[in-house]
Amino acid sequence: MTHFTKILTTTALAIALTACASVDTMDKTSDAKMMKTDKATMMKENPMVGGAPMMANETIVANASAAPNLTTLVAAVKQAELVETLSGPGPFTVFAPTDTAFSYLPAKTTSSLMQDENRAALQKVLTAHVIAGTVTSQDLVGLIAASGGSYSAQTVSGDTLMFFMSGDKVKVSDENGMVATVTTADVMQSNGVVHVVNSVLVPK
Repeated sequence: MTHFTKILTTTALAIALTACASVDTMDKTSDAKMMKTDKATMMKENPMVGGAPMMANETIVANASAAPNLTTLVAAVKQAELVETLSGPGPFTVFAPTDTAFSYLPAKTTSSLMQDENRAALQKVLTAHVIAGTVTSQDLVGLIAASGGSYSAQTVSGDTLMFFMSGDKVKVSDENGMVATVTTADVMQSNGVVHVVNSVLVPK
């Protein structure tokens, strides 16, 4: 091999290595941009709850714990020993009452439910807000229309919730006739979906 040939070979190798490094850097940069875009898109598409971003790759409990207006609900879930259940694969559809919704209950009622001896009653109240499966607001609107204006579904507690429309709002009625409005719909979770409501749904 001549000296000139060696120079050409060395130069070609250097160019090839530089090109590979450049492509690798571009790939890593592209991957980082895609990950950043995917995260931003996820945050943009999922509604915020109480001013906090809800992540679709987090569980119901993890997202609820991050929402400043769901602190009473989270405390109740912990007291009822339902954290593991609602962190499981599900999927679940949860109608989540805000702190304001809980404030409408008599203080004595809430205080009593949070006692260890009343854990079973608290579990029943909380699971009366949960339907098995993933039911979006679009699903509910369709089911309400298909059922002639109202649709009933059984909750995990064995109680019944009735859904109907008031204007463009989805309304939820418990077995006692208490009506809640879905104020934030379709908060997607890794194990289901949450719809925030403005009233506590009380089973019989």
